[in-house]
Amino acid sequence: MDTFIQQLINGLVLGSMYALVALGYTMVYGIINLINFAHGEVLMVGALVSWTVVTSLGSLGWPGWVLLLLALLAAMVVCALLNFLIEKLAYRPLRNAPRLAPLITAMGMSLLLQTLAMIIWKPDYKSFPILLPDDPIEVMGATTNLVQILIIAVTAMTLAGLMALIHGTRLGRAMRATSENPRVAQLMGVRPDRVISATFIIGAMLAALAGVMWAANYGSVQHTMGFLPGLKAFTAAVFGGIGNLPGAMLGGVLLGLIESMGAGYIGDLTGGVLGSNYQDIFAFAVLILVLTLRPQGLLGERVADRA
Repeated sequence: MDTFIQQLINGLVLGSMYALVALGYTMVYGIINLINFAHGEVLMVGALVSWTVVTSLGSLGWPGWVLLLLALLAAMVVCALLNFLIEKLAYRPLRNAPRLAPLITAMGMSLLLQTLAMIIWKPDYKSFPILLPDDPIEVMGATTNLVQILIIAVTAMTLAGLMALIHGTRLGRAMRATSENPRVAQLMGVRPDRVISATFIIGAMLAALAGVMWAANYGSVQHTMGFLPGLKAFTAAVFGGIGNLPGAMLGGVLLGLIESMGAGYIGDLTGGVLGSNYQDIFAFAVLILVLTLRPQGLLGERVADRA
């Protein structure tokens, strides 16, 4: 039972970080039907920027939570600017091109960002300092810590704030109008280019938040760290129903739980043939099953239902 509770906590933490990145995927897809495969690298840039800020200011003797907050703000600003430039320079000129062109561009941008990060920050793994108390907290026989509790809480508050933005603000109405029909929205006074840029900026800020969380939870950063989380977050977005915000959140949490539970019990289920290091297979098994059995995702609509 202790193992189950521990893996449940681990899954909620992991799933919360997947959900934040999946929200960025699903927002961009919902507006312009584009899969931004460079989104995982935005997470990586956010984590490395936060590491730079923390290590640069660490000698000042400021409290850890102040350093973490400053690092988060810096990461959000840098990632927002980066995603704004990516959209304007790489994706906007291809908006009316065949769908394969922006997809290839997104993959190329992912490799470009990895290479630039390797040049700027070097390819070695860097230790992320412990900024918050890491004393173990007992929960029904399992252990967690303050960072993990904050990850779950902040993710839940972020989704609530995002839903309020989408359904209760002028920008949110413009996003929904642009998603439905950009040309008609433009006739109604909406500027689609600005709305799309704002969507990329918000997605980048979510990825930066996830990157800082990832660094604080796992304690290391490196230039390739965003690839696998980005791929799994895309899986989570498809799992929940890409283009659907609650679906992205649900998909991220469920994927984290599936992966964590699988890592905890795969050894017992396979008689020791496979260990916890094979946990990645669960994410992609889920992707195959979803695309085969329910391609619209758990909360997605069938195309026929929208017609």
